Amino acid sequence: MNRILILGASGFIGGALYKELCNYFDTYGTYHTGRIYSGNKHFFHFDMETDDVFSLLIKLRPNLIISSLRGDFDAQVETHELIAEYCKATGAKVIFLSSANVFDAFSNYPSYEYDKTLSESPYGKLKIRIENMFMRLPEKQFTIVRLPMVFGSKSPRIKELRYFLENKEAYEVFPDLVMNVTNVDMLTRQIHYIINRKRRGIFHLGSSDLVHHDEFIFEACLKMGYEHPLFKNVYTSNFDRFLAVLPKDNKLPKHLQFTQSDIIEAL
Repeated sequence: MNRILILGASGFIGGALYKELCNYFDTYGTYHTGRIYSGNKHFFHFDMETDDVFSLLIKLRPNLIISSLRGDFDAQVETHELIAEYCKATGAKVIFLSSANVFDAFSNYPSYEYDKTLSESPYGKLKIRIENMFMRLPEKQFTIVRLPMVFGSKSPRIKELRYFLENKEAYEVFPDLVMNVTNVDMLTRQIHYIINRKRRGIFHLGSSDLVHHDEFIFEACLKMGYEHPLFKNVYTSNFDRFLAVLPKDNKLPKHLQFTQSDIIEAL
């Protein structure tokens, strides 16, 4: 049976992954804050800035590591270097949750799995650096999952949107941003499938179609029952700019494909 360690399992995506996988695999997770995890023998406290992840890996001996870590950039780099070293030494596999921001320097078109990465943002550059670490492993040992914006009824983005709507404050939208989206429930099912089928390589796990940011947020507001939301339009370009990750080479089965309208309905 696979022993899985989810780094960042107390976060939004990591927590959803733990719930999806724990009934099927020998699953463990790390948490940084939150007393609710301290009594759970499958959760271990881990602080990237002070703790050595290698010690935890040697203790648990996972054969699959899923990284959904957030936090200090330097600490992330050091932690992922140690994860790569552990994988080299043991043959363990890693799934790294990356971002569409690895392509944020390319704004004229959507990006596919094996397009060249290039970023202008510190966040995107961090993700590229960590991706490259794992790409030096044998191909059978790594899976890189690039994500667009992740939504869900309890997601941080929707919680923030609800706060602005309830307080009748203007929420920032980007009319020139063309994107695709996902939600946490579909994402966890997709990753479960990737694990079961032992799929490796690079995956773009977003909706199969594109939408402007302001249109998507407006539809989300309507779906949640807010008919007259206040928006602040923020323009960053004179033309449409794309930040979308579409699948071409590594497509999943049709029952795991979805559109942005499906994400709206899930709200």
